[in-house]
Amino acid sequence: MSQSVSLADYRAALTTPGSGRPLAASLLARLPIAMIGLSALLYVQQETGSFATAGLVSAGSLVGVSVGSIIQGRLIDRLGPTRPLLIVVAFFAVAMAALAFAIEAHAATPVLVLLGGGIGITEPMVGSASRALWGRLVAADSAKNAAFSYEAISMEVFFILGPGLAGLLVAAPWPGTGMIAGGVCMIVGATLFALSPAVRAWGPAPTAHRPLLGALAGPGMRTLALAALGFGVVIGFVEVAVPAAATEAGQPALSGVLLSAWSVSSVAFGIAYSLRPWPRRMSLRLPALLAAFGLLVALLAWPSTLWGLALAMLLAGAVITPQSATHSAAIELVAPEGTAAEAFGWVLTAVTLGLAFGQSVSGYLVEHAGPAASFLAASAAALVIAVLVWLLRATVRRPEPAREAALV
Repeated sequence: MSQSVSLADYRAALTTPGSGRPLAASLLARLPIAMIGLSALLYVQQETGSFATAGLVSAGSLVGVSVGSIIQGRLIDRLGPTRPLLIVVAFFAVAMAALAFAIEAHAATPVLVLLGGGIGITEPMVGSASRALWGRLVAADSAKNAAFSYEAISMEVFFILGPGLAGLLVAAPWPGTGMIAGGVCMIVGATLFALSPAVRAWGPAPTAHRPLLGALAGPGMRTLALAALGFGVVIGFVEVAVPAAATEAGQPALSGVLLSAWSVSSVAFGIAYSLRPWPRRMSLRLPALLAAFGLLVALLAWPSTLWGLALAMLLAGAVITPQSATHSAAIELVAPEGTAAEAFGWVLTAVTLGLAFGQSVSGYLVEHAGPAASFLAASAAALVIAVLVWLLRATVRRPEPAREAALV
């Protein structure tokens, strides 16, 4: 399976009848996905004066997202997106308001961390529902793959815009402006998405028994989750090491610009890569892209100037969106039927856990050995996990009918 697409496939997917309203609503809902967490971190830091407390609240939110993405994905597969999303949106609004009040009241750190986790677990997973919806709206495989590539590319754009918006709004008269504005944007977008005709037509799936691991019970899904974990680990390393390198060079304000550099090349190369992906076999593409990512990240250890680091970031960023798009497309191949939203939730969880691991280890390495050591460790981790994914390549195929039947 090559999963190659053309510009005509993008046009066909994005103009599919019934896709207009959920498409626009999902853009609104996903725009602040990289904005809310950073805004909350900056808000907590300004009110408490503690980066340690702010970091714990951010970590609590990540843990919440890891749990919430799987639970919401499973509910969406079983009940359709409308009811789960509307219920989650209501809880998310309450959690957002509760965290704002707690920050203003200078509540104890455990309370803030708990509420941060509440925001994460109730964050409406429109991305999972949107990705699964394309599989229902679009019939042709080429147009469907274009839709999955669009999801990955648009998400990367949001990761470029989100931190910038958060940094801009934290300078507003009230430092909580960014967090609340992002929350309102997500609430309105998720509500409009849930109530759009195409989404409401997605009814409940037939009642059936499923194992505890759900979509992850399939061996191909476990291999995909391992590849996504490796992807998250590398990004986690870099997200700590780059600001450390900028600080070491006496230019800490440039850390955000440097991190944006690889997102820009990621979007540009992601579109080109989708037209002719390589390797053509999905079972080889997953380890190859992860290994390439690791090798390119190793280059970040070489430059002695921030200009050189920026150039290396542009090179390394070229394989970010291709990996995200490949993970999304692979779900169509390895996930048992009727588990697309939950499967995407497992991919998000794997990436999030990888981020958390990479950031924690990178922080230690940066402090004791410098940013270069962290970049090299990220490269080594990527290559090791890529080898494991390659050894498991035979599992990256459609589930056997007997195996799939056991999952329902």
